[in-house]
Amino acid sequence: MTDAPRLAVSELTSGGARVPTGARDQSLLPEGEGEQREMDMRFSSITGVVAADEKIRFERMIFRATRGNCFVRFAEIKQPITDPHSGEQIEKCVFIVFYKSLSIEAKLKAICDAFSAHRYSLPDMDDAPSVDRMLTENAQELVDSRTVLLKNQDTRFRLCQLLARSVDKWTWTVLREKAIYHSLNMFKSDVSGMLRGEGWVIAENADDVRDAVNRAHSDMDMNMPSHVDQVPKPWPTPPTHFSTNKFTYGYQEFVNTYGIPRYREANPALFTAATFPFLFGVMYGDIGHGLFLFCSGLFLLYKEKENDNAKLGEMAGGLHAGRYMIAMMGFFAIYAGFIYNDMFSLGLNLFGSRWEFDGQDNGGVEEGDVAALKDGLVYGTGESVYPFGLDPIWHVTSNELLFFNSFKMKLSVIFGIFQMFAGTCLKGINAIYFRQPLDFFFEFVPMIAFATSLFVYMIVLIFMKWGIDWNSRMLSATCIDPASAYWGSELYDGEWVKCDGGGDGTCTPWGYSCSGYDTTDEKCPLDFGGSGDGCQPPNLITTLINIALAPGVVDEPMYNGQASVQNILLLIAFASVPVLLFAKPYFLSRQHSSHAHHHDEGDEHGEEEEEHGFGEILIHQAIETIEFVLGMVSNTASYLRLWALSLAHSELATVFWEKAMLSTINSNFVAAFIGYGIFAGVTFGVLLMMDVLECFLHALRLHWVEFQNKFFAADGVRFAPYSFKQIIDEHSAAS
Repeated sequence: MTDAPRLAVSELTSGGARVPTGARDQSLLPEGEGEQREMDMRFSSITGVVAADEKIRFERMIFRATRGNCFVRFAEIKQPITDPHSGEQIEKCVFIVFYKSLSIEAKLKAICDAFSAHRYSLPDMDDAPSVDRMLTENAQELVDSRTVLLKNQDTRFRLCQLLARSVDKWTWTVLREKAIYHSLNMFKSDVSGMLRGEGWVIAENADDVRDAVNRAHSDMDMNMPSHVDQVPKPWPTPPTHFSTNKFTYGYQEFVNTYGIPRYREANPALFTAATFPFLFGVMYGDIGHGLFLFCSGLFLLYKEKENDNAKLGEMAGGLHAGRYMIAMMGFFAIYAGFIYNDMFSLGLNLFGSRWEFDGQDNGGVEEGDVAALKDGLVYGTGESVYPFGLDPIWHVTSNELLFFNSFKMKLSVIFGIFQMFAGTCLKGINAIYFRQPLDFFFEFVPMIAFATSLFVYMIVLIFMKWGIDWNSRMLSATCIDPASAYWGSELYDGEWVKCDGGGDGTCTPWGYSCSGYDTTDEKCPLDFGGSGDGCQPPNLITTLINIALAPGVVDEPMYNGQASVQNILLLIAFASVPVLLFAKPYFLSRQHSSHAHHHDEGDEHGEEEEEHGFGEILIHQAIETIEFVLGMVSNTASYLRLWALSLAHSELATVFWEKAMLSTINSNFVAAFIGYGIFAGVTFGVLLMMDVLECFLHALRLHWVEFQNKFFAADGVRFAPYSFKQIIDEHSAAS
């Protein structure tokens, strides 16, 4: 660029004609005017550095601002440069802008400032010595700067090493001092210049507090003594504290997450420690999958000391805190798996099945065949029952799903009603402990009456149906030919009596002559009423619904006088609801009115009477009544999730086994290898990960909603002890 003006001036002065050699160095213009013309043809320049990602916008802005009256060139810098403001590594490039106007120069400087482009002054490119001198000075400055930076870095490193030895000690000292000053600020001035502070202390640690205060005063050598004494009652509501160990800590945190128990209220964590892993096992019941979970818990227990001293993340810390819970969940999953006799959807024939199909040893079993007891076994005796859990023969029958559905559904209802009834009993225990007779007689007693008359009675019917020998009862109402081989069967537990031979020649086992048109109630000897007369197994759902919809009508009774008993239970349930709704508000209003007669406090008394008015108390009690009555129904249905999740787990395991393993195991080695990989992958991802979390959350929900709401107020205040260790741990966790 610096040679172009010279050439232009040379051509202008020469006019394009050839000049003698001796006259080429002489200008045709006057000496002063030629130099002025040459200066007018020179271009000014601005040089600097701009961020690479701003290059396009920077060039576009220059073009628009100068209307194209400049020339811009860029060159990338190979290494990223540290930004002095942010300290980040940024890709930058060098730019140079040629222009010829003072107004353009002002615009270019403003644009550079707007884009945070650093400008640098350069000497004239024709002045080679100045350029070389600048390069030499810059190189020397870089070397000096690098030396200074390295020395500063080394000095800072050694200083940080020196400070790091004491930073923890200084941090702890500052935290302790701040905590002490914060606590002292809550003290109040008392007589003789003393400070008085009130707080809570665990009863069993009161002597330790006195000893600690006395020891601190003796170390300070102060004449004025300190005194720790119990504040006279009445006290405000104390905070709640539970002493936990490694096993109960996780369950207590579960309860505290929902709400803190009131002071001296029944602690749900004590019962959760037993029922939570058990209900999880009911839903997750599988020997193989439960064994994986149990081994995971044992591994966490093995690593207990190592993890106690390690700094764990949020998820790892949660697993470590729940290590005993995980082991218990795995244990009960194995236990329930043995009850269901289910291991990876397969039944285990550990004690030998009591049933067999004809031709099962040679593969001659056909669909529709019925299994029979093995030779020498009699139905109903102890030898005919599988020793522990369900008989493995159920896993190969066509009615497997029907049987397991009925079994698990009834089991879920039994566990649910038992746990809810236990929660209601805890409400009564709380009322007795806190000496609340109104809560005991007019809340607990009606609740127990309502729950017992309908829901506990349901459990009684389930066990009665399980315990009755329906083969014998149904056989007693069956017409049999006395000459046939079935006459005198051991399935009938009564005495076989032949009839007089009238009718169609057949008899019932108790001696009734059949005509071929007899109904079940005519042939049944029990005479319990209804169409079944006691000789036909009932549908329990229909029986329970008819208690309320058809009082006094039992189509398929199981015992004599069932209709009368159910009518009495229905009356008790109906009578308990108004008692639960009106009794407590009535007596509370009576108490407040009698209290008002003994205290004449003007407006304050009026406000109190308004606050505790009968209407407000009745509305609150109505909410409690509706919540309990409807909750017993909805919560019982909610416990069916035990059946649903257990069924889903077993069916998923069956699908994975049949589709991934059975379909490939008989093909070839490669197919079996691939099938096993798919089986292991989906089993781990779905059943050992997702299903564990699902059963965990459902078990947690059953305790929070269905169990704890029967007695748990969850409005307590957690005890926060003054602890330097806790303060330091919280600061370390936050940092």
